[in-house]
Amino acid sequence: MTGRGSSVPEPWLIHFFQRHSDDDVATATPATDYLDSVPTTVAAEFDAILAAVAAAPPPSFSGGGKWEAMHGDMTGIYEVRVKPRGANYRLFCLLVRTSDELEGPTIVCLDGLTKQARTAAHPREYARIRQYVDEFRKHGKVLR
Repeated sequence: MTGRGSSVPEPWLIHFFQRHSDDDVATATPATDYLDSVPTTVAAEFDAILAAVAAAPPPSFSGGGKWEAMHGDMTGIYEVRVKPRGANYRLFCLLVRTSDELEGPTIVCLDGLTKQARTAAHPREYARIRQYVDEFRKHGKVLR
């Protein structure tokens, strides 16, 4: 609590979706695999943006083009955007306010993609992200 009696919201947790063995024998964690594949500076910017969103917390965070809600078939999914010269890096996340599997409100990082600036992502990329949302909702599994 602050001196005026109002409460400061607790930061949200950040977890990484892990595929269940029923869906992927290797139980991959697509977002960590993606972050391992991008340049170090891009991964560091993703980390900084996620930390800022979690601290805000997400319902209060002003995106500024770096944290945006998706629309259409991707409604309910958020993306962290990093845009160095020539490429756009995206990390897709799901907000989970309550869950029996998680210790509190959580940003669940699903997976990412890299595309050339001013180009559209391929529909199969978005289909994969929606599949991961479905898998998470079914199994609720995150990397521990």
